Amino acid sequence: MAGFGHGTRRYPRSRGRMGSRTGPDSATLGIVGLVCAVAGFFTLGIVLGPVAIACGWLAMGRTWSGPRPIPALVAVVLGAIDTLLAIIWLAGAAGPGNVW
Repeated sequence: MAGFGHGTRRYPRSRGRMGSRTGPDSATLGIVGLVCAVAGFFTLGIVLGPVAIACGWLAMGRTWSGPRPIPALVAVVLGAIDTLLAIIWLAGAAGPGNVW
C-alpha cells in the first residue's frame, strides 16, 4: 500500500529494481575460500581444502569462462593443492611401514 505514509519511493527493492540478496556475494566467497585454503596448509587440510575449492568455484560463478576474481581462482588452486597434499599424507600415514 502506498498510503498511510508508506510510499514506494523510499524502498526501491519493493519494486524489483535490485537483484536478489540471498546468500553471500562472490567477493565474500572468494575471500572465505582463500582463508580456508591458507589455513588448510596448517591444520585440517582434508576438510578445509575442499571447502576452499567449493567457495572459490561458487565465487567464480561456477564457470571457467569470463573474467575471474583473483581471490577465487587462488582459493581453487590452493584448495586443490591442499587437498592433494592431505590425501598423500593420509595415504603415507596408513602405509605398511607405520606400526602403532
